[in-house]
Formats: sequence, structure tokens, C-alpha cells
Amino acid sequence: MDSSSLPSVLSSPEVQAFATGFPTLLLHLIVTFGLLAMGATVYALLTPWREVALIRQGNPAAAVAFVGVLVGLAIPLAVSLSISTSIRDIAIWGVATVVLQLLAFRVVDLLLTGLPQRIEKGEVAAAVVLAGAKLATALILAAALTG
Repeated sequence: MDSSSLPSVLSSPEVQAFATGFPTLLLHLIVTFGLLAMGATVYALLTPWREVALIRQGNPAAAVAFVGVLVGLAIPLAVSLSISTSIRDIAIWGVATVVLQLLAFRVVDLLLTGLPQRIEKGEVAAAVVLAGAKLATALILAAALTG
């Protein structure tokens, strides 16, 4: 490639589309990851047990349960991101998704009584059931978002 063809490459539709789209991509990612962080933080603050502290102590059950929360929040957020057309859409659907998912997680926690105590004791089987229930609700919510 000689230097005379560089301006034609830079002005090509593909490069122009990238130059226009990449900042938008970054902004969409920042908003969505911010919603994920917010949702995980709110969940960690609302749970009766402190998963992050348990994880720091080396509790594998708490780690499995918290991964279920992170993936369970990420699935509907990813679908919300894919159906949104603007930052406003991402924010509106993202917040709605996080709120609905946190409510669903709370219902799962209440229905599966005794699991939090078992997770605190390090029972991985209890954590897998809890994470599975949260992932199942995430998939259903994600499907509901697509109409």
C-alpha cells in the first residue's frame, strides 16, 4: 500500500462506519456494565448473607451463588442491549431488567428456604441449585424482553 492510497482507505465506508460506530459501542458497553455493577451491588447489599465476604474467606458455595447472580443479571442485560436503539433505551430497559431480576432473585431466595444458611456453610450443592434457579429466571426474563 503506497501513501497515496491511504486517504482513500481512510475515507472508505467501512472505516467511516467504524469511526462513527466505535464510540457508540463503547458508550453502550459502559452503560450496560454500569447497570451490571449496580445490580450486583444492590443484590449484595440486599441479601441476608454476605457472599463477597464469604468468597474472600474461600467459600466455594458463595462463589458459585454469586456467579449465578452475575450471569443471571448479564443475560437479560445483554438482550436489553441488543433490542435497544439508543442510550436512553439501554438505560430504561436495563434498569427495568435489573429491578425485575432482583425481585425474581429475592423470590427465589425466599422460595428456596434454608439455602442461604447452607451456602454460608459452604455447601456447593445448595449454591448450584440457587444459581440454576437464578439463571432460569434470567433466561425467561430475557425471552420476555424480545416479545
